[in-house]
Amino acid sequence: MSDDDPTPGAAARRHAVVVGGGLAGITAALRLADSGLRVTLLEGRPRLGGLAFSFKRGDLTVDNGQHVYLRCCTAYRWFLDRVGGSHLAPLQDRLDVPVLDVAHPRGPRLGRLRRTALPVPLHLAASLAGYPHLSLPERAAVGRAALALKRLDPADPALDGIDFATWLTRQGQSARSVEALWDLIGVATLNATAPHSSMGLAAMVFKTALLTEPGAADIGWAHVPLGDLHDTLARKALDAAGVRTELRAKATAVLPSAHGRWAVDVPGERLEADTVVLAVPQREAHDLLPHGALDDPGALLDIGTAPILNVHVLYDRAVLRRPFFAALGSPVQWVFDRTDASGYTDGQYLALSQSAAGDEIDEPVSVLRERYLPELERLLPAARGAKVRDFFVTRERTATFAPAPGVGRLRPGARTNAPGLHLAGAWTATGWPATMEGAVRSGFTAAGAALSALGRPHVHPLEEAA
Repeated sequence: MSDDDPTPGAAARRHAVVVGGGLAGITAALRLADSGLRVTLLEGRPRLGGLAFSFKRGDLTVDNGQHVYLRCCTAYRWFLDRVGGSHLAPLQDRLDVPVLDVAHPRGPRLGRLRRTALPVPLHLAASLAGYPHLSLPERAAVGRAALALKRLDPADPALDGIDFATWLTRQGQSARSVEALWDLIGVATLNATAPHSSMGLAAMVFKTALLTEPGAADIGWAHVPLGDLHDTLARKALDAAGVRTELRAKATAVLPSAHGRWAVDVPGERLEADTVVLAVPQREAHDLLPHGALDDPGALLDIGTAPILNVHVLYDRAVLRRPFFAALGSPVQWVFDRTDASGYTDGQYLALSQSAAGDEIDEPVSVLRERYLPELERLLPAARGAKVRDFFVTRERTATFAPAPGVGRLRPGARTNAPGLHLAGAWTATGWPATMEGAVRSGFTAAGAALSALGRPHVHPLEEAA
């Protein structure tokens, strides 16, 4: 690796080093390069994409976990546009979530959460009125709670100090309402159950997705392997923007250098930079930050992490007719059909996404197989006669930061006390939980802070698109 740039006139160009090639780092690198900086992106892994990636298992291309986004995720949608991948991860025309309850006393019952084209909040009124998993009084109470949510400011620090379950109880929500609606959505987006979720983050999720625009919660997901988007297409976009991307290049130190510049060490090389963006997990950022960069660097270590378990099952035949569904009355949470995206041709490939999986993340595969295969047969009668060709799990023990009450005061902004050094990552103060959207937004903010410090004019990309 060399810090030299053969591009004519490069010596006069400011040099930015971005440490970390996840969505936050890729976004920051693209924004800095688009603004005329010479950019080097360092990633310790042999690929880009961070915690949203793909790998090969025999002839299959497997995502480490199922990732979705919503229409309100305007930053991630910008990312897809910027790398040329929007058509590969389309959105639903309208929100439609099948919810199957297999524990109902009168047998399995299917409900749907879907919207109409009516204005907020009427767009969900018909779906809620007919939602079979709640009683009539529970549906009415949910409607009242939704109106109360609409009046909240998610950025209010007081909301960060209480848990979502406490607020729901105050709003008259039953345990069944929490299970069949609030946690059904909240666990998947926050990676925590209501008692362990900051009310501020919960309010942000539910208000933004369900109470801003009728189509805000329409769901999108990759119809190709995530690596096609976050690695292959992202790398092409970085190359086209003139970014030098170095893989298997793990930064070991970030140090102040002469004349207000920075030195970034990787094995066998030292890069000099005018500005640096640290787009790595919070614990890694803590270890790289120079003394005095944050008033309380130990707060980064107080930001907890939360796991996600993904169960992968390959059947010898089709057992699910829908692209996905959510489950009640079962340890199964969400099930997605990944057959076409993975390249599987001998039947159907289902991926189970199990968030807030602290109790299961270290369970042996044999135990998980005994638990989940019978549950899939309960949920999907067609699976009862199907042969299981493969069963495996992927574990992300630190998939997200833990959205616990009080986490908001621990999350730092993009700017540090060290001029020219900036932070990015879904764990920074984006106002969002740990999502792809939050990661891209953090990249926007870090790049904007770096450009402002260098005196470079710039416009926020979402304002450019407005």
